[in-house]
Amino acid sequence: MTRIEEASDQRPGADIEIEDLSTGYSSGSGQPRVVSAPFSAVLRRGELTCLLGPNGAGKSTLMRTLTAFQPPLAGRVMIDGRDLSSFDSSELSKLIGVVLTDRLQLGATKVGDLVALGRAPYTGFWGRLSAADHRMASDAMARVGISDLSERLVADLSDGEMQKVMIAKVLSQQTPVIFLDEPTAFLDYPSKVEIMQLLRSLARDEGKTVFMSTHDLELAFQVADTLWLIDKRLGVTTGTPEDLAMAGAPERYFCRDGVRFDATSGEFRIDMECRNKVAIDGSGRWRPLVERALWRNGYFPAVSGEEVSATVKVEDSDGIIVDGEHCGSVAAMLSRLSAIDGRNG
Repeated sequence: MTRIEEASDQRPGADIEIEDLSTGYSSGSGQPRVVSAPFSAVLRRGELTCLLGPNGAGKSTLMRTLTAFQPPLAGRVMIDGRDLSSFDSSELSKLIGVVLTDRLQLGATKVGDLVALGRAPYTGFWGRLSAADHRMASDAMARVGISDLSERLVADLSDGEMQKVMIAKVLSQQTPVIFLDEPTAFLDYPSKVEIMQLLRSLARDEGKTVFMSTHDLELAFQVADTLWLIDKRLGVTTGTPEDLAMAGAPERYFCRDGVRFDATSGEFRIDMECRNKVAIDGSGRWRPLVERALWRNGYFPAVSGEEVSATVKVEDSDGIIVDGEHCGSVAAMLSRLSAIDGRNG
């Protein structure tokens, strides 16, 4: 993977301190509309931090406040000890790179030219790109894996391709802080993983401060260094994925309407109606997959002393065995269990 060459004016990442921050909007009545209640937190250089929350929780409003697109209702945002409101637009353009969800209407603009716009804060009065500027734009496209799109028109891009182009643009901007609003939206799963790993690499290997909002809960729990959970009723809670899981935070923020969180595996699961209890035995490597298929179809593992409708054994040598009968596949296992249910019924 190509590493972007450091610009001569590149600074290391920054620590961002949030002090009693409240976000929202002013209204004609004189009473502001509060979106998120006051909270304090820290975004650390060298870390990938993910902001998670349900729709309408205030993720975009918080993102716009942290990027100085709108003022806070109360509190302060401090970057390396300096209040965010004290930076002028020129300083901010070299400090914070932003990728928002809004799609730009650029018509006949080529991808390479759009990515190169990330160098605008450094081009001076005439806006001329140097050879180094073009090289940094090319390196950014290579880093995101879109070099082959350089001559394509922006208007012809898919949503997923456009997301990668905007990330390449902010990489070419070479800012120590990067904020991204839903950067993995519209991407297929391998591309989501690719982007998340890229952002984590930027944080860890290049010391950048990377903050992104996302709805990809399980991916964020796997990759992020720190999570911010936001909800209008619960406010903002921050911590490592593991600390939040052990404190029961995912259940409080996300587990409703048939969704539960398995703290030991770090996975969100759908609550299924129990059809029957089964005994599960064996140490075969496919046992976790067999257990998942059983759970999906309403066959829950029995605990000691519970009555069971059947015994399922999984071994590498014998495969799947239901009440002593070998089943050549998961489908055959489920068919066998269904037949047993009919017999018992």
